[in-house]
This record gives sequence, structure tokens and C-alpha cells, in this order.
Amino acid sequence: MRAYCNLDMCLASRLSTQANLGNMESAKEVISMVVGNISLVQVQAIVAATVVSLFAIVANTITDRAINGSYVVLLIASAVFTATTTCFVLDFVMVMVIYASHRFKVNPDNVATPLAASIGDIVSNTVLAVTAQYLYESIKVSLWQPIVLICIYFSLLPIWVFIVYRNKYTKKVLTTGWTPVISALFISGIGGIVLDQAVEHFRGYEVFQPIVNGIGGNLVCVQSSRMATALHQSAIPGVLPKGIRLIEWPWKTLFFGTQAAKVARMLLILAIVGQSIFMVVADFMYMGFVSLQPAFAMTYLLCSLLQVMTLLYLAYILIHFMWKRKKDPDNAAIPYLTALGDLLGSVFLGLAFVTLSLFGQDYGSNVD
Repeated sequence: MRAYCNLDMCLASRLSTQANLGNMESAKEVISMVVGNISLVQVQAIVAATVVSLFAIVANTITDRAINGSYVVLLIASAVFTATTTCFVLDFVMVMVIYASHRFKVNPDNVATPLAASIGDIVSNTVLAVTAQYLYESIKVSLWQPIVLICIYFSLLPIWVFIVYRNKYTKKVLTTGWTPVISALFISGIGGIVLDQAVEHFRGYEVFQPIVNGIGGNLVCVQSSRMATALHQSAIPGVLPKGIRLIEWPWKTLFFGTQAAKVARMLLILAIVGQSIFMVVADFMYMGFVSLQPAFAMTYLLCSLLQVMTLLYLAYILIHFMWKRKKDPDNAAIPYLTALGDLLGSVFLGLAFVTLSLFGQDYGSNVD
């Protein structure tokens, strides 16, 4: 689901930058911007959903050494329908949020991108569950419904491509924006493998992993969107602003010494507060009461904080590197950062569970 949210977050980041640059004053330009970007996301959603489905099919075939044609059609149809529908609806919501934020003098970088990430996960999971269940029941009778669904969306693909290609705001992204999206899919896939292995060995891992990854990904997207906007406002592509170095010491990017450090400090505080609250809530919902031990709480917060710090530092380097290479960070940074957030969050949380296990402090051991 994170793969689909990446598309919405990139759209939010692009439009937030345009709003901060003052390019949303003309109704004609706004309409052109919106139509081009929503069409672009539809193209990316269809392709990304198909790639993710094929990756899952290949992985499952290798594992089970068998393939079911009905399930292949079911998976592709469910994934494409979910991706295109949720992206289409959420993109209109993002457009309204960004436009309203701009009108009320609120920085959309602080609102739109994290909102896209948060709502996107919930909506995508809900739509996928309902769609997959419906199609699963339908393929017991006939395959015509998922097949027709796939044919409809792939027949619409050339139309979306034509609209994007004719739009000045999205034409370049159509030809250059695929590497980050596809690469992020495979990075997230590695994170999924880590998740599968950890769930088999550690009780409660699946409860806390979405929280670690979700909060970390949302926070780094705020930083990414703000830094991209700042570069668009103060520099030309290929040239870093005066006083900005490509590689900086971690403490300067996270605490004191750079312009990004001020926001990074605030995001780190939000990470600690947010993780503390959701850690207790998740434990209560899983156990039925609060069962957290001090050792688990401290280790969990440490691993989540380490994840956010690593992501914020990587964001600083990655965004300035892309700008130096004349690549727009609004189109390329967020997919890499959220995918790395999923991978790092899964790995760090797994290491936390391993460490606790070595000292006999497994999650839930006090309940047993």
C-alpha cells in the first residue's frame, strides 16, 4: 500500500512547491496543473500496481512451486482497481487541501504530504480488502469481471499518457520519473521479506511495525517536501545554495548548524511523542490492557528514533544530491525515502526484538 501512497505524496509535494512558488494564482494554471498531475498519477498507479502484482506472483510461484491463473487475474485486477481508485479520490482531496492551505497562508508542505500518507494507507487497505473479497467470490463463478476490469484500465492508459504528455507540468516526469517509483517497489519488497520472517519469530512484531514505519515515513516526507520547496525558491537546478554542502555532519542536519536542523529537531520531538502514544495504544488494543515493560518501551523508542534520525539525514543528502544532478526532488525523493523508511523500520524493530529476546525481555513475557 505504501507504493500507492508514494504517488499521492509526490503529487502533494509537487503541488505544494508550485503553491509556495506563487504559481496557483491563475485559475487556468491551477486547472492545467491539477489535470496533468492527476493523469500522471493514474499512469503511475496502473504501472506500479501491475509491477507489484507480478512481483508478488513470481515470489509466490517460487515459494509454492505452483501458479493459479485465476488468482493471478484476481491479484492484478484488485491491485489496479485499488491503486487507480484510491489515488484518483485522494488526489482531489490533496488538491483541495493544498489550495485551501495556500489561500489561508498555511504552508502546504506541512499539511498535504503527511495527510496523503496517513489517509492513503487507510483508504487503500479498505478498498483492497473490499475489492479482493468481491472479486474472489466472483471468480468462483466466472473470470469475466476481473478480466473486463483489467481491460478497461489498460485501455484507458494511452488516454492518460496522452494527457500527461501534452501537459507542460508533467511531460518531463512521464519520461524521467519511473526509476524512483520502480526502485521503491523493490526496496519495500525487501522490507516485506523482513516482516514475514520477523512475524514468524516474534510475538507482537506485526502490531508495532506499521506504527514505526508509518510515523517515520510521514515525518521524513514533511522534511523532504520542505527542503525541495526551499531549493526551488532559492537556487537553480544543478547549483546548491551558498553555504550548503552536499555531505554534512549528521548533528548539523539533525540538531544545530543547518537550516534543515530547525525542522529536524521538531520532527524528532514529534517522533518521540507520537511513538510513545501509539505504542501504548497498540499494546492496549493487542493485549486488552497495558502490558508494556520499561525495557521494551525504551528499546522500542530508541529503534524508532534511530530510524527517523537516519531517514532525516539521508533525506538531506539525497535531496541535495538530486538537485545537484538537476533532478527534481519533488518527483524522486519521496519514493526512495518512504521505501527506505519501511526497510529501516522493519530491520531496526527486528533488531530491537532480537535484543530484548537475548535478555529475556520478550514482548508479552510478563503476561505469560
